[in-house]
Amino acid sequence: MGTDELILSQAQELRRGTVVLACLVLLEEPQYGYALLETLSEAGVAVDGNTLYPLMRRLEKQGLLVSEWNTDESRPRKFYRVSPEGARVRTGLLREWRDIGAAISRLTEGDR
Repeated sequence: MGTDELILSQAQELRRGTVVLACLVLLEEPQYGYALLETLSEAGVAVDGNTLYPLMRRLEKQGLLVSEWNTDESRPRKFYRVSPEGARVRTGLLREWRDIGAAISRLTEGDR
């Protein structure tokens, strides 16, 4: 495996957990799955629908998201938003994210 392939593989591992945090941040306002995919993509968080939809169902099952069907339009859509528990988890994950970023910065700046 070449360097480029290794970087891609490791970057994918690095991004995997960030999608959960990104969803908890973005779903403060209700969104349906495809709109969330688009918003994530525009923000530079690449995620496939085959990854996102099961993730949203898992987060809902864990009580971090709540959903509601909107049948006002011709095509029903399931909207997700962060639950109160999800907001508390988001706060903790954001704190962890900042702490990890600061630690990596210290390591890369030689301030160990």
